[in-house]
Amino acid sequence: MTEAPGDLHNDSTAARGALYGLKVLDLSRVLAGPLAAQMLADHGADVTKIEPPQGDETRELGPPFVRESAAYFEGLNRNKRAMSLDLAHPEGRKVLLKLLVDADVLVENFLPCTMKKWGLDYTDVLQKQFPRLIYCRISGFGNSGPLSSMPGYDAVLQAFCGLMSINGRRESGPTRIGIPIVDTAVGMSSVIGILLAVTERARSGMGQLVDTSLFETALSLLHPHTANWFASGNTPVLSGNAHPNICPYDTFTAARGEVFIGVVNDGQFQRFCNVIERADLVSNPRFNTNRARVENRAALRLEIEPALRDIDATDLCRRLTDAGVSASQINSVADVLRHPHTLAREMVVELAGYKGIGIPVKLSRTPGSVRKVPPAFAADTESVLREAGYDRDATDALIASGVTPKHRRKKT
Repeated sequence: MTEAPGDLHNDSTAARGALYGLKVLDLSRVLAGPLAAQMLADHGADVTKIEPPQGDETRELGPPFVRESAAYFEGLNRNKRAMSLDLAHPEGRKVLLKLLVDADVLVENFLPCTMKKWGLDYTDVLQKQFPRLIYCRISGFGNSGPLSSMPGYDAVLQAFCGLMSINGRRESGPTRIGIPIVDTAVGMSSVIGILLAVTERARSGMGQLVDTSLFETALSLLHPHTANWFASGNTPVLSGNAHPNICPYDTFTAARGEVFIGVVNDGQFQRFCNVIERADLVSNPRFNTNRARVENRAALRLEIEPALRDIDATDLCRRLTDAGVSASQINSVADVLRHPHTLAREMVVELAGYKGIGIPVKLSRTPGSVRKVPPAFAADTESVLREAGYDRDATDALIASGVTPKHRRKKT
């Protein structure tokens, strides 16, 4: 980092974000790595996105498109500078080594052994040349084990790691969770790992490898199903929207709409029963504890469904919420993005030509910010190279040679 620890507490630095002074090189593509780097950038890190000559493939994952790139790309790459670097070329690797001289963090998600093939392996090369470097490696299945050479995509890991096996109904069969949950969680895990390493480096002065994978993260997302299996030996099954350990915690049909009701404890169950005018259920031994309700969930559903069908969905949610029972209608994405609470919490942000999700982690003294729209391909090549010590002639030569191209190269 370019600031001494004491400098990070002055007012001007605080206004720039908690990670101001942290320099990050983002070699990653698609989702997990770019998301991790964007989260660091949102909190003030100086992030340079380094794309291959063909560009990050998510620039093409549309429609819809915004400016020159797909909306998919736009959602993962704000607050970054951009350049392109051909790491398959020896000169490209020399440029990267110059950029690493004052870098704090490198993020990459190439196939295992790719960096080693290029002579850029962390243990053998980069750690020795740049002992303070924090190297974040994101892979599909990790860097060891019988599956380490396999590529990994979100839905494939959802299938492999059992997430699909517990998502869906018997009628639909195993179903992909409707967001790239594994990739997103890996991005967050990577940020946690990077910040752990930054904190430790403040004591030791040494960087380290942060090793994350879709495989390990997907497994870590399986609570409580893994805990249940370890305890019982019973293989979890498809349960729709119901919870395996809590009841009633499910979707129900009310008048003029579907609602999700979450009753987590016995006190909430009593209040829920009062709202739907079925107080008699509270004293029924089949339903008076959560354990009894889970064991008799089908019978409980038959008892409460008729009462719910007679109550307007909006009114039901209001009455339950007022009673301290969590409930919501099933909103669309458009519904929630327009909701007054979303706007009040600044979870929709806008810049000229850009609209995106706000910053979920809100710090009181050093808040994050959205300062720059996602960059055009190689938009900052000259300024990045100049900061690394290249003069104009050397910069022009690198661009002309295709080592740091300014225009995307078509895939062959």
